[in-house]
Amino acid sequence: MSAALAYIDSSANARPLHVLDRTRLATWRMSQSPAVNAWIDAQGFTASPGSLLPLPGENGLAGAVIGIGDAVDPYTYAHAPFGLPAGDWEIAGDLADDARIALQLGWGLGSYKFDRYKQPARKPARLVLPQADAEALDLLDASLQVRDLVNTPTEHMGPDDLEAAVRDLAATHGADVDVIAGEALLAQNFPAIHAVGRASHRAPRLIALRWGDASHPHVAVVGKGVCFDTGGLDIKPADGMRNMKKDMGGAAHAIALARLVMARALPVRLTLLVPAVENSIGPNAFRPGEVIATRKGVSVEIDNTDAEGRIILCDALTYAGEQAPELLLDFATLTGAARIALGPDLPALFANDDAVANDWIAAGERMRDPVWRMPLWRPYLRYLTSGIADLANAGSRMAGAVTAALYLERFVPDGMKWAHLDVYAWNDSDRAGRPAGGEALALRSAYAMLKARYAAD
Repeated sequence: MSAALAYIDSSANARPLHVLDRTRLATWRMSQSPAVNAWIDAQGFTASPGSLLPLPGENGLAGAVIGIGDAVDPYTYAHAPFGLPAGDWEIAGDLADDARIALQLGWGLGSYKFDRYKQPARKPARLVLPQADAEALDLLDASLQVRDLVNTPTEHMGPDDLEAAVRDLAATHGADVDVIAGEALLAQNFPAIHAVGRASHRAPRLIALRWGDASHPHVAVVGKGVCFDTGGLDIKPADGMRNMKKDMGGAAHAIALARLVMARALPVRLTLLVPAVENSIGPNAFRPGEVIATRKGVSVEIDNTDAEGRIILCDALTYAGEQAPELLLDFATLTGAARIALGPDLPALFANDDAVANDWIAAGERMRDPVWRMPLWRPYLRYLTSGIADLANAGSRMAGAVTAALYLERFVPDGMKWAHLDVYAWNDSDRAGRPAGGEALALRSAYAMLKARYAAD
């Protein structure tokens, strides 16, 4: 969906929209007519968060009121675009600057429908926005790109399509792209990425985008790009496989974060790495019990072929570490255990540096885009012990999100600042501003964290 559907610069036919919370309702009602107040009483409207009340007029609809909660949370406004009648709406009264920016972003998020294959039944109401905040527009566009990438079925979002998305991004922002695909992965020492993706009819690949001034701090961002996950020979049941087009959600987040860094011209040197594969079943699929090589030289015994994301990430993280970035971030739809622990809306953050973790947490609080830190409890490395290799890729149901993060940490150079986000990238059901399907989680806070660390005020 284009953000252009959500906004209009001006409109002669715009209706007034009053934005109120419970504490402001009584004051606002003092300026309304007896008929409007009687209507409010009859409807039992209290301006509770997520509520909406059309206001009648002599010729039909005179305007509307929406109820909100936290004024700087974009989602508190997201019920408006499809709750209001279609048409143009203009905010009546004043809003603080941070609330106005949140409204702009929330309106765009609430206007989203994935329309590649099916047109929505109606268009969202449009917000009159004479002076749009440019950064909020970029945040919206990046968030909607995550949704679009994740929502697109693997038929049209395989490893080659992810490559095309990165190439389009590079062309827009003047970045360089290199791709290592198929058997070239073996020739250039990315054996783990090749092992996971070799059974697919679409070649596995490592996509690398590079951008920025060499004199700026180097930030590397890695995203898990499993475009479909059957589970491999440890095949998933039908209900577990149904939504596995979303298993490239980490790559979608990494691509969108790179988009934000470049669009906002943050003073960093950026490397984006996306290992892109399908975990398919075929005569040459990797097998449980095999020992595979990795770029780092660590041998890995395959306990479970459905723990494939960490296998492709370990080669990408090793490659990122070789380039000595000042900060290394990775995003991955890695474990169901993180969802059991924290639910779908709260990504699990693991970091080997307290300052990085605290910066991201603080950014999440400011942006209302939270993360929750989980421990890198190194005694649990015992769950990844192999009798015949340096490491097992799984092995226990205990602390699954923690052991997955510990596995990844093995491939991060000692002393390098690193953070890993285990993200769901999905909404299981429709909520205001959060339609069922792909979702960007902690993307805005990741950007805000990088901006706070690297950009001058």
